[in-house]
Amino acid sequence: MGILGTGIQDGLLLKPITYPWAYDLYNQAVANTWFPNEIQLGEDLADFKKMTDEEKHAVTFLMSYFNPNELLVNKALAFGVYPYINAPEGHLYLAKQMWEEANHCMSFEYVLETFPIDREAAYDSHVDVPSMRAKEEFEVNFIRRMTEQTLDITTTEGKKDFVRNLIAYNIILEGIWFYSGFMVALSFRQRNLLRNFGSLMDWIIRDESLHLQFGINLILTVLEENEDLQDPEFAEEIRQMILGAVAMEEQYNRDLLPTGILGLNADYVNQYVKYLADRRLEELGFEAHYNVSNPAKWMATANDTLQLVNFFEATNTSYEVNAQATSR
Repeated sequence: MGILGTGIQDGLLLKPITYPWAYDLYNQAVANTWFPNEIQLGEDLADFKKMTDEEKHAVTFLMSYFNPNELLVNKALAFGVYPYINAPEGHLYLAKQMWEEANHCMSFEYVLETFPIDREAAYDSHVDVPSMRAKEEFEVNFIRRMTEQTLDITTTEGKKDFVRNLIAYNIILEGIWFYSGFMVALSFRQRNLLRNFGSLMDWIIRDESLHLQFGINLILTVLEENEDLQDPEFAEEIRQMILGAVAMEEQYNRDLLPTGILGLNADYVNQYVKYLADRRLEELGFEAHYNVSNPAKWMATANDTLQLVNFFEATNTSYEVNAQATSR
């Protein structure tokens, strides 16, 4: 029996572990548990108040996007991933990931509560801004395939829809679009602004790096275990999904940074997006497409998922539950 399946009574015994990578990621995720109010965001208020309107717009725009999309990821996991895998170690990790997405949502609520941001305007943006709405509609279409239509995981087409959903959420939404926003969010700390907000983002990114590792491992495992998915046309469809997502993100970033802020403009962020897309393509076994350099060298450790956890363990934002010497 492979990792795919829908039997309620299958996958009820954890040991022996079939997929050690899933169990290892679950244990790492538990060690990474944190809570938003442990960061003193109020200390960043003075920074926020002295920022330009363009900088405030960027922070508000990011909150408009991140907040609902963390909950959208949970719907994708609950309806499109969890019901279709048998491995109990996979279910353990997905349960922790869903809690983390909820925790991220509460983190962004904490930002909205702390900074003088018009919450209603921020909420409305994800519907009112065409580039943001387009990204959301792209993702929602994949959930609809999983929920409003019957997905037969025993058929080749059903398995392809499962993989498409993982590409849409784990690779595109979490692995490219979220990381693009993370870079913009952390760019303020590069100028000694919003440092505690930056620490909050560090913790979120550390969670997201594990989500990305899980998604990539799950996709590769499904492809390896199902020879009927190993056809060139399907591979090209997946590649084109990723390239299309880059074009959508480019327009979004032009709305995020219409005139640019100190040290950052849409062209800079979009080169970073292309760099990210190449890394994701390579992690899935494709060749790089854009072949651009990383314009944000200071974010280098956040691009390569295998390095990321080690990087954060080495910084003063590291956080591990029950660790011998946890620095907060």
